[in-house]
Amino acid sequence: MADLFADDPVPAVSDEPPPGAPLADRLRPRTLEDVVGQEHLTGPDGAIGRQVAAGKLSSMILWGPPGTGKTSIARLLADAVGLRFVAISAVFSGVADLKKVFAEAREHRRIGRQTLLFVDEIHRFNRAQQDGFLPYVEDGTVVLIGATTENPSFELNAALLSRGQVLILNRLDAAALGRLLDKAEALMERPLPVTPDARDALLATADGDGRFLLNQAETLFSIDLAEPLDPAALAALLNRRVAVYDKDREGHYNLISALHKSIRGSDPQAALYYLARMLTAGEEPLYLLRRLTRAASEDIGLADPQALVQCIAAKDTYDFLGSPEGELAIVQACLYLATAPKSNATYNAQKAAWRSAKETGSLMPPQNILNAPTKLMKDIGYGTNYTYDHDTEGGFSGDNYWPDELPPQTYYAPVDRGFERKIAERLAWWEERRAERKP
Repeated sequence: MADLFADDPVPAVSDEPPPGAPLADRLRPRTLEDVVGQEHLTGPDGAIGRQVAAGKLSSMILWGPPGTGKTSIARLLADAVGLRFVAISAVFSGVADLKKVFAEAREHRRIGRQTLLFVDEIHRFNRAQQDGFLPYVEDGTVVLIGATTENPSFELNAALLSRGQVLILNRLDAAALGRLLDKAEALMERPLPVTPDARDALLATADGDGRFLLNQAETLFSIDLAEPLDPAALAALLNRRVAVYDKDREGHYNLISALHKSIRGSDPQAALYYLARMLTAGEEPLYLLRRLTRAASEDIGLADPQALVQCIAAKDTYDFLGSPEGELAIVQACLYLATAPKSNATYNAQKAAWRSAKETGSLMPPQNILNAPTKLMKDIGYGTNYTYDHDTEGGFSGDNYWPDELPPQTYYAPVDRGFERKIAERLAWWEERRAERKP
C-alpha cells in the first residue's frame, strides 16, 4: 500500500516504495477498493467502478480538495484496465512537454496500447494549452484524467469539459481519516502515541486532507515518547493549534452544527457560546470563518446583503491581525449573522436553478438577445428586435429572455423580511409591467 494522496507524478502502481519512503507513500492503495472516502465513485455502483467493470475508460476530470486521492485513483485506473500510465503536472510542464507526451502516446497506440494521461493541476494550463488536448482525446490517442482543486466550470474550457465527465471527490470525513490512521498503526505495528482525545483532535485539524494527516502521524511515530500525548501536548509538539473536545469523536462536528443552527435560529447568545467553545478549544479560526461565510449565504442571503460583506471583512481582519486580536472580528461577524433577518431564498433558488439547468440541457437563448458581431449572424436574425431597456419608459422593456422551448420559471422567491421585502416589491412591479406589455 502507498500514498493515497500524492499529487505529483509518481511511479507505476506495481513499484514498491523505496526504503525510507514517507508513510503516506507506503500506504498508497493497491486497488480501488483500498481508496478510502470515495466509495461513491469507486464502488460497484459508482461512475469509476462501472467503467472499470466494463473494462473501458472515458476521459474525466477529478475535482476535489487536496489529499483526497485524485492521483492514486488515476494510477489505479490505468492498472485496472491495462493502460499505459503517464503523469505530468501543469505546474511544471509546457507545450514542448505536451507534444512529446502526445507523440509517444501515438507510437504506443500504433502497437495497440492506449495511454492514460494524468494531468495534475490541469486548471493551471491556459485556454490555448487546454484546447491542445482536444484532438488527442477525440481520436483516442489518450484517455485524459485531469485533477483539479478548482471549480472546473470556471477554470476549464467548455470544449474540454464536454469531452469527459466531471467527478467530484469528497473531503475525507472523520470515519475515513480514522481508517487511514488504523492503516498507519497496522503498518507501524504499534498504536499512535496519543490519547483518545488527542487522536480526535488530530483528525479534526486534518480538515479532510488525508495526506496531511499521515504526514502528522509520521512525525508522531518518529518520536520516542514516554507516554501518550494529550491534546495540549500534541498541539505544542506539532506547533499547530489542535482542537480540544470531549471524548466523543463527533464533538467537533456537533459544535459546528450547533453554531450554525444557533445563527439560523437568531440566537446570538447561543451562537457566541458555541463560537467561544470552539475557539478556546483551539479550533482553526479560518475553519470557523468558512462556516460563517456559508451561513451568510445559505441562511441570510439578500435579506441582509451586508452579512456576506461582514464575513469577508472578518476574514481579512483576521488575516491582518492574527490571534488573539483578530478573533474579535470573528465574534463581530458571528453576532451580525445571528441578529440579521433570515432568508434561505437564495439557497432555494440555487437548487431550483441548478436542477432546471440539468434538466433542460443546452437550450439556446432567444435570438433577439444574442449579439451579432458578423453580417451572417445579423442575416439569420441574431439581435433582431432587441429592446435596449435604458431607452424605455421606466428603464424596463419587459422583453422575454427565456429560451423558446422553456417558459419563464420562478427560482427566486424573496421572503417578506429585511432587504428582501424591497426586492419583492421590485419583482412585483416588474411583473405588472410585463403583464401590461404582453401583446
